Amino acid sequence: MHINKVEICGVNTSELPVLTNQQMRKLFDRINQGDFTAREEFIRGNLRLVLSVIQRFNNRGEHVDDLFQVGCIGLIKAIDNFDLSQNVRFSTYAVPMIIGEIRRYLRDNNSIRVSRSLRDTAYKALQIRDQLVNKNGKEPNITEIAEQLNVPREDIVFALDAIQDPVSLFEPIYHDSGDAIFVMDQVSDEKSEDETWIDSIALGEAMRRLNDREKLILSLRFFEGRTQMEVADEIGISQAQVSRLEKTALRHMKKYI
Repeated sequence: MHINKVEICGVNTSELPVLTNQQMRKLFDRINQGDFTAREEFIRGNLRLVLSVIQRFNNRGEHVDDLFQVGCIGLIKAIDNFDLSQNVRFSTYAVPMIIGEIRRYLRDNNSIRVSRSLRDTAYKALQIRDQLVNKNGKEPNITEIAEQLNVPREDIVFALDAIQDPVSLFEPIYHDSGDAIFVMDQVSDEKSEDETWIDSIALGEAMRRLNDREKLILSLRFFEGRTQMEVADEIGISQAQVSRLEKTALRHMKKYI
C-alpha cells in the first residue's frame, strides 16, 4: 500500500488543514446546532487523523483509497457520538473508532469467509469485553464474557478465533543484527524424517561439503523439525546466529545441487 502519494480519493493530502482544539470546540457547537457547513469543515480538518491511522494497516494488501474511505466512515461515526461534556480530546476518542471500522472492513472482506452468526457472536463478545474493562478496570476472562452473553464458553472461543486475521509464515517477528526472524522460523515440523524435504532429495553430496556445525544445524532443523530457538539452546549460540548459519549452509548446498 502506497500512502505517500499526494492525492487519495481525489483529496490533495498536502493541502489538508489542521484544526486546533479551540477551533474544533467552536465547530462542535455549530454542529450541535445543525450547521452542516461546520460539519464538513470539521471532517476535512480531521482527515489527517484518518491518514495517520491507515498507516497501521499498510501490510494488509488493501488499496489505500478503500482504507481511507472506510476510515472516514469511522471518523464520521466518532463525530456523531462524541460528547463535548467529557474531558477527552477528540483524537483520543476518534482513533479507536476509526481503527474499529477498518478492522470490521478487513474481517468482512477476508478471503477466509466466516459465517454471519460467528461474526455476530464475536462482535458481541468484544463489546461485552469493552464494557467489562470500563466497569472493572481490568481485562475479563472468557468465562466472564460467556456468562454475560449467556453463551457456552467454547462458542466464545471459537467465534473469536474465527475472526482473527491469518498470519503469513513469512511475517517478520523481529530483526537481530539486520537478519529478520520469521514466523516460519518459530514453527516446528512434526513430519517424520522420511517426509522432510532434505531426505526426499538426493543431497548427500552437498551435505558432505558443509562443516560440522552447519550439518548439525540442518539436521536438527529439517530432519528433527526443531525450531531455531530450540537449535540455539542445544548448541549454545543465539537464534540470530542459527538463522545466519542456516541460510549460509543452504546457499552453499545450492551450489552443488
